[in-house]
Amino acid sequence: MTLTTLAATPAPTDATPVLSVRDLRITFPSEAGPVEAVRGVDFDLLPGRTLGIVGESGSGKSATAMAVMGLLPPSAELRGQVLLGGRDLIGLGDKELSALRGSSIGMVFQDPLSALTPIFSVGRLLSDALRVHQDLTKRAAWEQAVELLDLVGIPDPRGRAKSFPHEFSGGMRQRVVIAMAIANKPSVLVADEPTTALDVTVQAQILDVLRLAQQETGAGLVLITHDLGVVAGHADDIAVMYAGRFVERADVDELFRRPTMPYTARLLAAVPTVDSGVHRPLVPIGGEPPALVDLPGGCPFASRCAVVQDACRADEPALREITGHGHVACLRADEIADGTLDPAGDTGPDDGPGGSGPEATGEVVLRVEELVKTFPVTKGALLKRRVGTLHAVNRVSFELRAGETLGLVGESGSGKTTTLLEVLRLKRPEGGRIEVAGTDIGTVDSAARVRELRQDVQIVMQDPLGALNPRLPVFQLLAEPLQAIGRDRESIRSRVHELLALVGLDASVSGRFPAALSGGQRQRVGIARALATEPKLLALDEPLSALDVSVQAGVINLLARLKRELGLAYLVVAHDLAVVRYISDRIAVMYLGHVVETGDTESIFSDPQHPYTRALLSAIPVPDPRRERTRERVVLQGEQPSATQPPAGCVFVDRCPLYRIADEEVRGRCRTERPEPTAVAGRPGHQYACHAV
Repeated sequence: MTLTTLAATPAPTDATPVLSVRDLRITFPSEAGPVEAVRGVDFDLLPGRTLGIVGESGSGKSATAMAVMGLLPPSAELRGQVLLGGRDLIGLGDKELSALRGSSIGMVFQDPLSALTPIFSVGRLLSDALRVHQDLTKRAAWEQAVELLDLVGIPDPRGRAKSFPHEFSGGMRQRVVIAMAIANKPSVLVADEPTTALDVTVQAQILDVLRLAQQETGAGLVLITHDLGVVAGHADDIAVMYAGRFVERADVDELFRRPTMPYTARLLAAVPTVDSGVHRPLVPIGGEPPALVDLPGGCPFASRCAVVQDACRADEPALREITGHGHVACLRADEIADGTLDPAGDTGPDDGPGGSGPEATGEVVLRVEELVKTFPVTKGALLKRRVGTLHAVNRVSFELRAGETLGLVGESGSGKTTTLLEVLRLKRPEGGRIEVAGTDIGTVDSAARVRELRQDVQIVMQDPLGALNPRLPVFQLLAEPLQAIGRDRESIRSRVHELLALVGLDASVSGRFPAALSGGQRQRVGIARALATEPKLLALDEPLSALDVSVQAGVINLLARLKRELGLAYLVVAHDLAVVRYISDRIAVMYLGHVVETGDTESIFSDPQHPYTRALLSAIPVPDPRRERTRERVVLQGEQPSATQPPAGCVFVDRCPLYRIADEEVRGRCRTERPEPTAVAGRPGHQYACHAV
């Protein structure tokens, strides 16, 4: 573990730009007509500085990145200029662009596994990237590849250079991709959502590696992300995109202090707070982004704007300079900048925060005691034989009451989803006991009783599009679970309309197919489907991770309202701890199949006891540049040990910072004795499992 104080990296402001984009326009063909994905984007990137580009899905962020890299499909029409060191990349052939990619410009992709060739070792991949652009022998290239792996923090770089991509974790693969991007010391780095699929602790490590890579190469960095906390901590300048163009561009401190474009202000208002126990109302952005086919005149944000005027619908405002701020595309920017107009508008929702506090006293809906789940590890293609056991969940216990939300948090592989699935199976667990609505599911021996219990327990999946049958309209999707429990046609019709109203959807949506809905609408349909049978418990498996921050705010508010109105119990699995703090009453922190700390949400966030909990909480990005860059962070070293061979004592011992400074007696206990839960004085229900605290 290292304690790190983040600080803004000094960067020259009067240097020659390494990348200049002028009037970039990208058009894609479609059945409905040309889609203007990017409409007149301009920016300069200086060496050593980071430009963060943020915005909702479909705003044109990734299309801009692909244009800079020359990776757009042949069907795309590209206009404008992309000047790399004064050379225009638009119009260059693939051979010329290939000579520049990797040498003068490098890219870190969102999905590291698809960015790496699976049939070559990572050492071979790095060596080839070096030899394509440099005159090196195989041996020299291999040695440089090992040095690069060491630079980005791969343990045992010489040995791991012989490993293949699938043998690495997600965070380690992303480190390899960063090593490939900086192998030839490019002047420009483009990172497209480099931390989206990663745990919060791994995200912190990757961002530190990205910063180190930038320092080593002196490159300018274009950082594309939807996470406002990430850009707050790592960007020097921010450009906000909407409907294919920049609508606000400013220094990071100024933009977060005084957002001047209403869209920017609403984005920030939709982000859950994580650094205080006070839950302000989240303000979702109403409506949907405009279709970029035959875009109507006027400001594209006018239909969703809280401070719109008639003049806004006449002509699209140009991006203009606002004294002391930056550039903003809004007719009312001067009023907003001088403080006489609130850009977010007075449109806060009635829905309050999700947590109801530790006072929830409803009946126990779910009780889990000493739950155990293992999986066999087999070997052999034809005749499989068992060679080990994977301990996914080990003696996990908790209970959940009506009107309460319990959040299960931890890194990937900690056993969160396995725990949730064991509850949903409604079958006798391998070890321990599960009680749902007062019934021990281990004693249920009839299919009819299981069907009855199934009505009490429903799930909202992570990917709303994948969870809904694409061949059925919304009405039929909601009618299916009602038909399964024997409802008649008239009551089904009435219940479907009731469900649509309950989740805030218009009745006209019932005839549409999932593909014709937005991400937020699809997730609302998924929630409505889960509520169809009037369950007592909803299992929410990463319910917000596939949604934009503005849509996420609306769904959070919806879940809060439904819990209050229907008295539901929520069991939430999520990696976004800011969201978990906002919607949960209690939290159980899991590591390698064990619960290492549990308690009231605010108690855990304000006074975490276990060193793993402290590391998790310190890694959450805060959407405030000054706090994000000055707070102390705990960065965990190494990876989780394999669940097939967990440590004999404390499962966190190999990564624990307290173990390294403990005396020999405590170290011996950590290595050999599994810590039992210890109560925190003065905090009922708050327990942790650690010898060294």
